[in-house]
Amino acid sequence: MTASSTTAGRRGRPGHSLDSLLDVAVAVFNERGYDATSMDELATRLGVTKSAIYHHVASKVELLRLALDRALDALFAVTEEPGATTGPAIDRLEHVVRGSVRVLTEQLSFVTLLLRVRGNSPVEEAALERRREFDRIVTDLVRAAEEEGDVRPDVDPAVTSRLLFGTVNSLTEWYRPDGGLSADELADALVATTFEGLRARS
Repeated sequence: MTASSTTAGRRGRPGHSLDSLLDVAVAVFNERGYDATSMDELATRLGVTKSAIYHHVASKVELLRLALDRALDALFAVTEEPGATTGPAIDRLEHVVRGSVRVLTEQLSFVTLLLRVRGNSPVEEAALERRREFDRIVTDLVRAAEEEGDVRPDVDPAVTSRLLFGTVNSLTEWYRPDGGLSADELADALVATTFEGLRARS
């Protein structure tokens, strides 16, 4: 059994699940910065003692790891869906983009935290390496679509990938779940504006 599954399997005190603890921790990390957040502050925000937090996790570092893994696991799950693994590469690329927008809207605070990671610890370095692996998957899809004649060949696939997901990631700066724009509408708008420039001209 892995450390994460052991942690996730621990029983929490009534009213204080690991999920609710993570939600609050990520909100505070995003507000104050991970390094500037103390376990005392997290306990105060939750209205519990520090020992109640330690009932769920061993440290603040473990909270960060679990939070980053939630965002990354959701993104990698998109790349394993049938729409991302079968069919023309351009369609698989669009599926991954749409799925990434869906993950961002559903896990907004967790993705925001992920995008702020700078590699200041082994946990952050591991998260950055997984982000690079995700980028490689997208770059390979762009390259395959180019080889199939559906993506313009005059831009390097790695650059196209960065530009595409730079646009996706920028949504964390302004998207709000209560803003009246659904995940599907957001994905439709993004695909309409970015894929037009990506596609090869006949």
